[in-house]
Amino acid sequence: MSQLPTILVTGGAGYIGSHTVLALKNAGYDAIILDNLVYGHQDLVEQVLQVKLVVGDTSDRALLDQLFATHNIQAVMHFAAFIAVGESVKEPGMYYQNNVSGTLTLLQAMVAAGVKRIVFSSTCAIYGETQILPIPEDHPHNPLSPYAASKAMVERILADCDRAYGLKSVCFRYFNAAGADPSGLLGEDHKPEIHLIPLALLTALGKRESLSIFGTDYSSPDGTCVRDYIHVADLASAHVLGLEYLLDGGDSEVFNLGNGNGFSVKQVIDTARTVTGREIPAFECDRRAGDTSVLVGSSSRARTILNWTPQYPDLDRIIAHAWQWHQRRHG
Repeated sequence: MSQLPTILVTGGAGYIGSHTVLALKNAGYDAIILDNLVYGHQDLVEQVLQVKLVVGDTSDRALLDQLFATHNIQAVMHFAAFIAVGESVKEPGMYYQNNVSGTLTLLQAMVAAGVKRIVFSSTCAIYGETQILPIPEDHPHNPLSPYAASKAMVERILADCDRAYGLKSVCFRYFNAAGADPSGLLGEDHKPEIHLIPLALLTALGKRESLSIFGTDYSSPDGTCVRDYIHVADLASAHVLGLEYLLDGGDSEVFNLGNGNGFSVKQVIDTARTVTGREIPAFECDRRAGDTSVLVGSSSRARTILNWTPQYPDLDRIIAHAWQWHQRRHG
C-alpha cells in the first residue's frame, strides 16, 4: 500500500495533466486519471504513465461518486477543460458547459465525499489587456474570451466553496505552457494543434506548409504578440508543490506560473528555425479574436511560498525538448 495519498487527476491524459501525473509518480504518489479522451492520449497513459485510467467526464456525477467511494482519494488535480481561445469565441456555450458546469459537478461530488483539496488549472488569460508588467496575481481581471471567462468563473466558485465548505484550493494561472519532458517520452500533441511552438515544429517536419502570424500591429517591439513561455516540466513540479502545500494544511491561494520573460511570435519562430536548422515559412494575417498584446507574469509568490524554481527557463531549451518529442512522435 502506498504511503502517500491517492490523487485524482482530471484531464490527466492531456498535455499538462500527463506531465503532472509523471511528476506525481516520481514523487511517490498514486494517481488515478479521469479523462474523456476527447483530447487525451490513451497510448501515453498505458505506455509511459502506467497508472489507472478511468474514461469518463467530470459532468458524470454518478461516476465521480463511485470513484470517491471506491478509492482513498485525498485531493484532486483538475486539468479537464476545453482550451482553444478562438473556438470559445465561436462556441461560448460549449465552453461554459464543459469548463464551468463540469467543474461544478466535480466540486459537488468532492464536497459530498469529504475531499477538501483541489489544485486547479487556471490561466493568465483572465487578466486580459495588462496594466502592469510583469503581471501580479492581484492584477484586475478582464477576460477577453469565453475560455478565459470560464476559468475566472471557476476561480470565483472555488473561493465561494472555501467559504461555504472549507474546500481549499490552489489556482495556478499559467502563462504559455511549452516544451516536453526531457526524456522525450511525453509532449504536446493536440488535435487540432493550436499552439505556436508545436505548430512551428510540425512545419519544420513538413507536416504543415506554413505558419500564420495573427496580427503584426500589437504594442510590442516587432508588432506581434508577446508571451511568457514556461516549460511544462516546470509547471508539473509546481503542481506537486501546490498539492503538498494543501496537504500540509495550507490555505487557499492563487499563483502565477511563468518565467517572467516575454518572447514575441516572431522571436519564437526564429528560435525554432535555429533549434531545428530548418526552414519554417510564416505568413502574416489579421489579428485573432480574444488575443491580448502582452502577457508576462510575476511568479514571485510561487517562488516564495512554494519554493518553486523553474529548471528550464530558456526558450531554446524549451523548444529543443519539444523538438526531440515531435521528431519521435511525428517524424
